[in-house]
Amino acid sequence: MTNTPPVQRPMTAAYFAQSVLSFALSLGAVCIGVVYMSVSAWERGFLALGVLFLVSSSFTLAKCVRDRQEMMEVTTRVDKARLDKLLSEHDPFEVKNL
Repeated sequence: MTNTPPVQRPMTAAYFAQSVLSFALSLGAVCIGVVYMSVSAWERGFLALGVLFLVSSSFTLAKCVRDRQEMMEVTTRVDKARLDKLLSEHDPFEVKNL
């Protein structure tokens, strides 16, 4: 078995709070803008659905990117473990059937 260190993800509470607050502020600003826009109810509804779809697809994209990154980390660690095992079993001074 190899002694590879666990993957560390640097995320502080302040970074998380800033991310949540900036998301809430931007979503709130867009929603207020749609509500107070001087257009008909149908157009406001269309814009509101567009915002809803944009937010949901943004979360889906973020999840896909995260999942792909985690998959690549696991694949890299497995490949490194295989290489470490091969190198530990290899004896360069072993003489085989000459």
